[in-house]
Amino acid sequence: MFERQVYISGTMVPESQARISIFDSAVMLGDTATESTRTFGHHPFKLEEHIDRLYKSLKVMRIDPGMDATEMLRTTQNVLQANLQCYAPDQDCWIVHNISRGLSVPGSDPTLTSSGATVMIFTQYMCLRSWAQFYTDGCHAVTSMSRAVPTQSLDARIKNRSRLAYTLAESEVKLVDPLAQGVILDIHGNVSENKGGNIFVVSGGVLKTPTTANCLAGMSRSTALKLADGMGIPAVETILQPYDLATADELFFTSTPYCIMPATRFNGLPIGDGTVGPVTIRLLNAWSEMVGLDIVKQAQDQL
Repeated sequence: MFERQVYISGTMVPESQARISIFDSAVMLGDTATESTRTFGHHPFKLEEHIDRLYKSLKVMRIDPGMDATEMLRTTQNVLQANLQCYAPDQDCWIVHNISRGLSVPGSDPTLTSSGATVMIFTQYMCLRSWAQFYTDGCHAVTSMSRAVPTQSLDARIKNRSRLAYTLAESEVKLVDPLAQGVILDIHGNVSENKGGNIFVVSGGVLKTPTTANCLAGMSRSTALKLADGMGIPAVETILQPYDLATADELFFTSTPYCIMPATRFNGLPIGDGTVGPVTIRLLNAWSEMVGLDIVKQAQDQL
């Protein structure tokens, strides 16, 4: 049976043999830039844009990956091609980049390494089962007790592999509802983001989402805004507070795997009439048409 291949700093190895040192800064410090792209019909979606964002993160983190963006794109495409035989025609996959600073040197300076950057690229099966029911039923959006890491401490536009703050927040919303999807607020009480995505509301026919002053500049976020523009749906980037979510006509999340995840409740309150709203459905249908694949059906077929 063919085994998926993983790229690690210049070498392709079978997944079962993929290893990095326990002294790598990825392990020692969580010092890792990351990107996760998905395919539609085995074709990468916005791969060039993901790599561009990856290099922006690397620049601000002061990590030299040892290759330029063009080589990173070519290498990534090679990894995908090497692994496509692992996925059935109706299956898609993640394409994941993890790039750490390298082998840490013990001492007072955490930026010192005894090697170049560790570049990891791999693919994984795109499992959508945990989100599939939300396309028709809508999820329950719940605010966490924990707040987002302030941008003054770590700019949310730097996509990094440390997930601790997100995981803690998600564990808190699961105390309210095991199937809840988290809404994280910033230290001022404004809506920030989800553990892996952005947040949108529809109010009075206007699509609204937080500015990137306190959340990731998501690729799916930009896709939703572009689709809305093409469909003549007015959209604004603005400050949102829990009140705005509770009183919205529609609410949804955007993220790479599920694209758009409708929410029909917020902190126990129904959103609008408690069903998935028409603007959300229009955007989902437009997204499916754009990528040539029925996004909802693909997820629900996995159930």
